[in-house]
Amino acid sequence: MPGTFECSLVTPDEKVLDEPVAYASFPAHDGQVGIAPSRAPLLAELGDGSLRLDFPDGGKRWFFIGGGFAQMKDNKLSIVADEAVPAEEIIKSKVEKELESATAMESVGEEAVAKKQRAVSRARALLELFDKHGNKH
Repeated sequence: MPGTFECSLVTPDEKVLDEPVAYASFPAHDGQVGIAPSRAPLLAELGDGSLRLDFPDGGKRWFFIGGGFAQMKDNKLSIVADEAVPAEEIIKSKVEKELESATAMESVGEEAVAKKQRAVSRARALLELFDKHGNKH
């Protein structure tokens, strides 16, 4: 379909999505990256944050993405994420508890500090995505 590219999103547990999209924006480890059709090849390490997919019919979907890699090649975007949660499946009360637990984590030593920072960052990103695009019902 003109003006689109194939997009696949997989995690270690499942194939989440494999559809043509008109635009994608994902969280690279060093900032948000936008992808349009016929983009030059790209390989990026993913960070934690929001994946936005715009579909040819004008619809949009949002996911929380946690770690992994993205590759754009031959008009196909392949996203292999450690975690992918559709915005509509985020449960706010559960994430608020995760943020509380993450905030209370011990942070003695470099590894513990990094683990705590990632857990807090992940929970905050999930809450932000829920507040903007989650199912409010």
